[in-house]
Amino acid sequence: MRFCSLGSGSTGNATLVEASSGTTITRVLVDCGFSLRELTARLARIGLAPADIDGVFITHEHGDHVGCATTLARRHGTALWTSRGTWRAIGEPSLPAPPRFARDGEPFEIGDLCVTPYTVPHDAQEPLQPCFSDGHSKLGVLTDAGMATPHLLAHLQCCDALLLEFNHDREQLARSNYPPSLKARIGGRLGHLANDTAAEILAACQHPGLRHVVAAHLSEQNNRPDTVRALMARTLGGAAEDFIVADPGCGFGWLALR
Repeated sequence: MRFCSLGSGSTGNATLVEASSGTTITRVLVDCGFSLRELTARLARIGLAPADIDGVFITHEHGDHVGCATTLARRHGTALWTSRGTWRAIGEPSLPAPPRFARDGEPFEIGDLCVTPYTVPHDAQEPLQPCFSDGHSKLGVLTDAGMATPHLLAHLQCCDALLLEFNHDREQLARSNYPPSLKARIGGRLGHLANDTAAEILAACQHPGLRHVVAAHLSEQNNRPDTVRALMARTLGGAAEDFIVADPGCGFGWLALR
């Protein structure tokens, strides 16, 4: 199993997870928060096309995550997985095939991948984040959550790789030109993960088998990649320059779990 990002930030998010049994290859997007034209261009950078995607797991209804998911399903017959709440929130659009509904804590299979969704605290109708397994390794994904909960921490234990939101620095957010209502939303219990909270989650998930940690969904106005890398290094040990931060424009390249 391996994973990469096509971009991560408030302008759009898409993470590609790939697994192979040796004779088959399964590719699943976690969100596709871009236009179909932009998604196609970003896939082309890694030698793929929309038709190569077997499924999309939509975490929630916000535009930087759902993006072109329904257009992708109409044009290419791509299967969609999401919660019932998210589907209602995007208006239950008519598609050639209905979505498959995911539920908290109930694993399901997409080809060579087993996906386990789990609920997170975020200001959406029924947000879910996924953990992936190919039977040998585990990838945990956590973005768009306002705080840590025992439930999400339990799902992120024993990961071989972790894609974790480091959205904002609390002091930068407080000093920003954002209106008070937006500051309160971002920094609230149903908003986005502040750097210190993300570091606490990372520390709680640390174990000898954790091979890759990638910081994601950084605010371009209220955070800095070098700040996040330094915090990750203090939390896990090692040199700051060794840690990966997903870029809004180009994401990050393939990382293999084995």
